[in-house]
Amino acid sequence: MGNQTPQPKDWIMDIAAYVPGKAGSDDGKKLIKLSANENPLGCSPDATDAMKAAAASVDRYPDGGSNALRAAIGAKYDLDPTRIICGTGSDDVLQLVANAFTGPGDEVIYVRYGFAVYEIAAKRYGGTPVVADDRDYGTDIDAILAKVTDKTKLIYLANPNNPTGTLSRADEIKRLYDALPSNVLLVLDGAYAEYLESDEDDGALELAKTASNVLITRTFSKIHGLAAERIGWGYASADIIDAMNRIRQPFNVTTAGQGAALAALADDEFVKNSRDHNREWRDWMTGEIEALGNHGLRVIPSHTNFLLVLFDGNLSAEAANSALMEKGYVVRWLPGQGLVNGLRITIGTEEENHGFMDALRGILEAAD
Repeated sequence: MGNQTPQPKDWIMDIAAYVPGKAGSDDGKKLIKLSANENPLGCSPDATDAMKAAAASVDRYPDGGSNALRAAIGAKYDLDPTRIICGTGSDDVLQLVANAFTGPGDEVIYVRYGFAVYEIAAKRYGGTPVVADDRDYGTDIDAILAKVTDKTKLIYLANPNNPTGTLSRADEIKRLYDALPSNVLLVLDGAYAEYLESDEDDGALELAKTASNVLITRTFSKIHGLAAERIGWGYASADIIDAMNRIRQPFNVTTAGQGAALAALADDEFVKNSRDHNREWRDWMTGEIEALGNHGLRVIPSHTNFLLVLFDGNLSAEAANSALMEKGYVVRWLPGQGLVNGLRITIGTEEENHGFMDALRGILEAAD
């Protein structure tokens, strides 16, 4: 029989596991969390009520097809509900598409400083990750196109991008789509799309309505504030959705999650208030940090609910991260994504934003 133990697939052991943003310090002290891009206003009260109501039916399986939720999403965005798939967060949808359409020998393209899940999804099914160079921390469409080969099966593009906050405009997205072979699947990840202004629409939803090789994804975790419930969705051609549904876990979205998402989707006022709050305090934070440029700080212009701040002066991002924890604030340092000199900072409440800036100023003064 020997003494060998079961061995995982080689490519699985090559994956660096996703590391969530911290909620506390290394010694367990609770911190003000500005590391996970959560909505500082919480979620719609209607969504909270819906989750409480769902407690009466925890003994029954949820609607396996999320039918009411898909119908509501379709009505909201003028989409065919039969071409919508729901998942446990948009991460689930991103993984499903890689599972359905890639395997060993296939290439998966994403941009440098792209969402960490893309590399994991590519490697999880034996695919080969291919990284396209950025353009000043933003997406470079020409760099993506230059990486396309006859082995390319999938392209992930977050728009706006996480963790940089940058945006590719509608004409750039269309240019990318027009230049791709029809057998390459373009995945447009819109986790932060609801934070965009009306004139910033990247055209992804409209493109997915007619394109046979485009999948868009959205989430209820960000502007809707339902991060704990893990609800996301995707939209693509009937053939793409059919393939993904064949491997989707049954009953993958809870009854509470479906009810909360339905209520959140209907609460336009909460979404507007969240967008307004984010715009006001993102602009304020940007101005405050730009005023610290003499300390070597630079803010990447953001279209999301966070800022990527580069530390190129006397104070390193790593040191700033540790010092902020000491002062009670946790942000996101991302050396694993090549951002050794950057911190991603979520826009918080008014009090949290003022407190964070006071803490950062004090740290910078002490470092000089």
